[in-house]
Amino acid sequence: MAWFTLLLAGLLEIGWAIGLKYTDGFTRLTPTVLTVGSMILSVVLLGIAVRTLPLGTAYAIWTGIGTIGTVVLGIVLFAEPATAVRLGCIGLIVAGIAGLKFAA
Repeated sequence: MAWFTLLLAGLLEIGWAIGLKYTDGFTRLTPTVLTVGSMILSVVLLGIAVRTLPLGTAYAIWTGIGTIGTVVLGIVLFAEPATAVRLGCIGLIVAGIAGLKFAA
């Protein structure tokens, strides 16, 4: 259950990171409320997950999920470049997350 909680926390991290773009510097009410709500819930779920998971592993996986998802959605939603180097670095992050998961 802790791994599922951590996954959900990571997905919410993607949500708030992408939400920052839509807040327009926190000047738009609805995106701001949704973004701040995602931030809070993401950190709360991370806190719940680290009750049973090692802190370093959980934090690295949480940030990795957020990083990968944000980069991918940046490419899809905002036409950010999808260069071979960027995609290769995403692959390295995925490999690191998988390694941490299997080591835990």
